[in-house]
Amino acid sequence: MKPINWSDVSHATTTRSKPSALRWWRRWPEWARYAAIVWSLFYGALGFYWTLGGSGFPLGLLNDPIAQYSAFRHVTASTAGPVIAILSFLGATTLFMFKFNTRGITRTILLLYAWSAATILCFAIPDTRALIGVAYAPISLIAVLFGQSLHYIDFFTWPVINQYICLIGGLLWAATALSFQRQTCNSCAYCGRKGDASRWMVSRSTERWGRWVTYVAIFSPAYYDVTRIAWLLGIPLGITKELYQSLQDSGAVWAGAGLSLVSIGGAILTHGLIKPWGETFPRGFPFWAGKRVPAAAAVVPAGFVSILLTVSGIQVFFQFLWSSDFDNWGATTPLLLMPIWGIALGIATIFFYYRRQEYCNHCSR
Repeated sequence: MKPINWSDVSHATTTRSKPSALRWWRRWPEWARYAAIVWSLFYGALGFYWTLGGSGFPLGLLNDPIAQYSAFRHVTASTAGPVIAILSFLGATTLFMFKFNTRGITRTILLLYAWSAATILCFAIPDTRALIGVAYAPISLIAVLFGQSLHYIDFFTWPVINQYICLIGGLLWAATALSFQRQTCNSCAYCGRKGDASRWMVSRSTERWGRWVTYVAIFSPAYYDVTRIAWLLGIPLGITKELYQSLQDSGAVWAGAGLSLVSIGGAILTHGLIKPWGETFPRGFPFWAGKRVPAAAAVVPAGFVSILLTVSGIQVFFQFLWSSDFDNWGATTPLLLMPIWGIALGIATIFFYYRRQEYCNHCSR
């Protein structure tokens, strides 16, 4: 198969029409690199601003006292600002080099830099607050409908917003690296197909593995859900009476139960990755009944949540090792399953993505 250059990607012809609302998404190999360059220059400018003594540096305990378990808790603006600026501007230069169809050691170095940047931005900078912000969104919405307020907006301080900015940057870097990796190994930059090499992803044995992994993702939060619902029902499962009374007095038992309902809802949606209603809207679904569910509608949120779960689970694991709070095992040990939950959800999403791949307009496979 002829290598796909960036210029070829920009002028690829299509043989089948797609809904215009999804056209921009399907053409992500064309714009992901440019978006990553803009992001890198923007964040590099911030790093330069912090180096000159500008306010708003979002990392380190001096600027974010809640980040005691962050990998960057000891950094300061004077030490990390120049590093951020240099790496960001170097990253923009690296992304510019992606325009060329490089081979050999140069290709390896570029891919190593890109995937390293994506990994750091997605898994090292965010912490549990990134997941909490997403998880509490439906709870806060329900509270508002009933005339209550959880002061949800107050949760999004600048350090938390910075985590989401870094997540977006990491995803842009990952998309660019994936497209470049496909392009330089003679695969389609859009679907990744290369002859029959991807057929194993839709084989019967792979489908069985995909179903098992999906069930792992579905049942991983069950332990957490049981403990939180038990607390709401007046059963101090796995916690001391003192902690249970504190949760009752502060109303945290309701928040825990709300989070368990969110995870149950997520488990139901995860089940859709292996059920027909996850590919076609059910008859009773208003407006879209009988229409195909866009793959991106499942892949994007599921992939995003899997990253947040994995990041939070790793941090919770180290917190548990340092605290060793075995008296309140019902509060801590259910959270240790979060890495398994996140990784399983990520793998299940990948299987769903490959199963949903259809005719590619760009490589005609």
